Amino acid sequence: MKEETNSRSKWSKGGRPIKNDPAKNCVMVRFSDQEYAKFLSMYEESGVYAKSIFVKARVFNESFRVIKTDEGTLKYVAKLTQLHAQFRAVGVNYNQVVKQLKSNFSEQKALALLYKLEKITLELVTTQQKIIALCEEFKQRFF
Repeated sequence: MKEETNSRSKWSKGGRPIKNDPAKNCVMVRFSDQEYAKFLSMYEESGVYAKSIFVKARVFNESFRVIKTDEGTLKYVAKLTQLHAQFRAVGVNYNQVVKQLKSNFSEQKALALLYKLEKITLELVTTQQKIIALCEEFKQRFF
């Protein structure tokens, strides 16, 4: 009769891979209501996804980081990301418009339309500079 591990690895065709050192020992801890409330607040501040991992880290003196999220900052970053996507779309459209002007209009008409496009582009650059200034102000204020 062959060993169980050899036959198991030989005939197993699927499932989770077998761990070399599985965590099979369990330790139970009881807290009072006050201790448990403190434990939960520390656990939530840590940002760790599982209580058992949090407890292991505390027992073995591993450091942990507290991650705090600011709702205003999250909204700001989301809006900034949307704005960046819109700028990229404008850039793509800009290239398409210039190609169409070159191929479909006379040189004089294309130059007149390009002049209008240039004015609008300068307004867009001014807006972008304001956005960069606001980002720098935000960075100075919060970081």
